[in-house]
Amino acid sequence: MLSRDQILERMRERVHHPAATRELFQLLDVDRDERATFRRHLKSLVADGELVQIRGNRFGLPEKMDLHVGRLQTHPSGYGFVSPERELERSRDIFIPAHQMAEAMNGDRVVVRIEKVKDDGRVEGRVIRVLERANSSLVGRYDQAAHGVGIVVPFDRRVLMDIFIPSGQEHGAEPGQMVVVELTGWPTGNSGAIGRVREVLGDIDAPGVDTEIIIRKFGIPDAHSEESVAEAIRLGGAVQDADIRGRTDFRALPTVTIDGEHARDFDDAITIEKLANGNYWLGVHIADVSHYVQEGMALDRESYERGTSVYFPERAVHMFPSELSTGLCSLNPHVDRLVQTCFMEVTPGGEVVRSEFHDGVINSNERMTYTAVNGILTDRDPALLQRYAPLVPMFELMGELFVILNTARHRRGSIDFDLNETQLILDSGGMVEAIVALERNIAHRLIEEFMLLANETVATYLEAQEAPGLFRIHEEPDPIKVAKFEEFISSFDLSLGAPSTGLLPRHFQNLIERIAGRPEEKPIAYLMLRTMQKARYSPENSGHFGLAAHSYTHFTSPIRRYPDLVVHRALRASRHKALSPEQIDAAREELPDVARHTSEMERRASEAERELLQWKKVKFMADKVGDEFEGYVTGVATFGLFAQLVEHYVEGLVPLSTMADDYYRFVETAHMLHGENTQKAYRLGDKVKVRVLRVNMDVRQIELGLVDILERVRDGARGARSSSVVPKSGRAKGQNAERPGTRKNSRPGRREREQRQGRRR
Repeated sequence: MLSRDQILERMRERVHHPAATRELFQLLDVDRDERATFRRHLKSLVADGELVQIRGNRFGLPEKMDLHVGRLQTHPSGYGFVSPERELERSRDIFIPAHQMAEAMNGDRVVVRIEKVKDDGRVEGRVIRVLERANSSLVGRYDQAAHGVGIVVPFDRRVLMDIFIPSGQEHGAEPGQMVVVELTGWPTGNSGAIGRVREVLGDIDAPGVDTEIIIRKFGIPDAHSEESVAEAIRLGGAVQDADIRGRTDFRALPTVTIDGEHARDFDDAITIEKLANGNYWLGVHIADVSHYVQEGMALDRESYERGTSVYFPERAVHMFPSELSTGLCSLNPHVDRLVQTCFMEVTPGGEVVRSEFHDGVINSNERMTYTAVNGILTDRDPALLQRYAPLVPMFELMGELFVILNTARHRRGSIDFDLNETQLILDSGGMVEAIVALERNIAHRLIEEFMLLANETVATYLEAQEAPGLFRIHEEPDPIKVAKFEEFISSFDLSLGAPSTGLLPRHFQNLIERIAGRPEEKPIAYLMLRTMQKARYSPENSGHFGLAAHSYTHFTSPIRRYPDLVVHRALRASRHKALSPEQIDAAREELPDVARHTSEMERRASEAERELLQWKKVKFMADKVGDEFEGYVTGVATFGLFAQLVEHYVEGLVPLSTMADDYYRFVETAHMLHGENTQKAYRLGDKVKVRVLRVNMDVRQIELGLVDILERVRDGARGARSSSVVPKSGRAKGQNAERPGTRKNSRPGRREREQRQGRRR
């Protein structure tokens, strides 16, 4: 039976033109009894972009046709980029001019033909076919144009056209209200998109509407289907005797969960003891969701489509219905719960010398919080020590093992970015009252360390067993990006100290240690993070560069992440030798699609969470127009500077147009704007004093001005431009904040806005 790789190899050798399936049967010598599998392989290869399906249902090699498959990401100014899906082409984005978009919209999966390759290596192309539409609905503001014609102005500024709403299709929407519009007609060369209003969300300023808008903008399923909820209810709320039969009974072991104060779903619990030989016996118990959620169930189909839970400041959108996520599968205290358990014997040097895996049952002794455990281990709070006296020795063992594991991981070169995460303090209406740094105490860190170890141990086992599963991989950084990073840090007399070949994670970790406490520490760390690849899921293990781990997977959160559920199934099947060769082959066929889909859903969740946080931060700053703050430069671009305020952890843009005391040139290699006449330079990491000039709710952006430049301009050093400046004393706070939801121009040419991309382990 031909594998996917063999099909590609034979097509390169024998097929010299795009061919239909029947022709491929003959050219590739596909036996009749293998043709169904061959068709599935073709479908999978097309889905992965390894083959392109063109008119006439013919299949061809994209590299032979200068064709590439990828997602179109449009820019508010009208142009776009396509990032090819094929692994060998991922580092080369294809620029798509506005007039070459054809009928494609933002997020669509498209086929692109290369049109030009410029001298500097940049590639330009045009969309020749839309393979898959990203959205069947959009969120936006309903308006009425001339003669009462209805239109919806998309909330997402990357959607470059308004949606026409025929008479009678407005669903009771009033002008100015935010709505969800279902697309009933796609744009063509002669006309725009057509739709009908499906849901009225209300005024954009109403409590909770911002969250609803973001959920719908990103197409995140909110309510669970009746079928999946019914399945969850039928499973019941308690563990049955039949469920426990044949499992290892850990109910007598002292066991605790450790989570945040407001957590409601508990998917991991810890057991620990010291062995007679001086080693530690660490047990990580993970909710056994796979016992209840079988492949083919509505719960499984729906959780696969969601891919992950999404966490917003005001509420969460759970992957599973609450009957499972906070009920039967949550490791609540003092009740029996089913688990998959990973036990690890760890030496005082941090080495795992033995591991065991079990289908188990536990009864957690206590639901602990990070604050309480930190109070026991760090503050030695007498009240907490007394209240949890029977468990205190276990917490102390956890503290000992944490130091051992953290030291061992650091020794092998695992990279730890110490970047400030923020927490929003909200009032009852969902408005931000304060933005504070999120403290990570020893309790956070020890749980993270234990979960990392369990994930590595499970991944190592699956790889040794050659079991079909999902790995969490993080590839080495792009050498070009590393070279640019090295060039930048050399201006600080710093270097990674790595050879041209043989870059290791420890080179980055050593640099982090050298810059600790220096003014340029955080900007260099941010730039280092942007130099890294994005972690993703893959059925093939290629290691995790950031963690300096040879094998890594996600095993510890099956309530919240679908890949963990896949890993649980793979682990159980491997331990019980439950898969036939045919089932193993089928699993390996499906896993590339599962990896691609779940990686995309993870990115969608991250982008949605990040955008809502940014929006709420912008709202928080609306009454601070004219106020001045200390900050530091976090980004430099041709159009200005990005600066983060020290006090509120909020980032804003300093447009180049406000820097009117000189002509500033962008020096890309130095991440700097340099004044031609004054020789004044502003570069990544510089401390600056900024004034809030404008809060633009349309683009959800804070516009800042550099106080020293504003004052020089005001004093006439280079000619005042008072129209672009809001003096601190010249206008009441918030007066210049634009009304949320308004938009001056829904066509190409909107102001540019960049967002820094996060990375997850």
